[in-house]
Amino acid sequence: MLHTPVLIIGDAHLGIAPPEAETELLRFLRQVPSQARSLVIMGDLFDFWFSWRHVMPRSGFRVLAALADLREAGIPVVWIGGNHDCWGGETLQELTGAAYTLEPWSGAFGPWRVRLAHGDGLRAVEDKPYRRLRAVLRHPLSAKLYSWLHPNWATWLALRSSHTSRDRRAGDEGRGLHAVASTWMHNVGDPELVIFGHSHVPALATAGSGVYANAGAWYLDRQYLRVTDATITRLRWNGSAEGDVLNVIERATEKSLAERQEPIGRV
Repeated sequence: MLHTPVLIIGDAHLGIAPPEAETELLRFLRQVPSQARSLVIMGDLFDFWFSWRHVMPRSGFRVLAALADLREAGIPVVWIGGNHDCWGGETLQELTGAAYTLEPWSGAFGPWRVRLAHGDGLRAVEDKPYRRLRAVLRHPLSAKLYSWLHPNWATWLALRSSHTSRDRRAGDEGRGLHAVASTWMHNVGDPELVIFGHSHVPALATAGSGVYANAGAWYLDRQYLRVTDATITRLRWNGSAEGDVLNVIERATEKSLAERQEPIGRV
């Protein structure tokens, strides 16, 4: 279980993000201990990450240090690996102390039953070709062969091949992941809060019998989520982790969340 308040960020794509996006992210992370008791990263913190034996990518090293500082300060960090930072999670975990996983995370934020996933490959039809490609790219043999490339060449190749999934928002405006979230929240005992990243479409809306949320892409919008025992809020960074409130949904008690008609959050 993660203690509330929980702050959630996603899709910073450090390495291709504007320098000010990394600067503002560092400012955000330094304020986390005064605003929250837990932090969640919804994947693609880096536009490219690979764990070589003796070198590491230079992009974002100050952010990794800031995450390590959070763990030393007693702030647990859960990091959901994305499709851009999925190679070398063990090293990221060792460097930062974050609990890193490529699998969906199920647990609790205070009283909320929660399920987290980056969101890549979840749409049944649209993502079918990608799921086949992902199986190849994440195979241990593929990673072994890739590790033999010089880091400069390997990074250039990765950045050249990944632009289609980082330079735009989802073509369906996030509706596909919203539908997936709805299917995850229908039965007793299902999660009441599902959070994805990946689509780059900020969202906070009812789905099924619960709530679907997406922090969007930090490098595009500087948006994030805050979960307390009673509410989940979508915010925009304004130089303070208190942020500008964009919309709020209260946790259901006696009244079903399905009866509430909150619109999907848009930029």
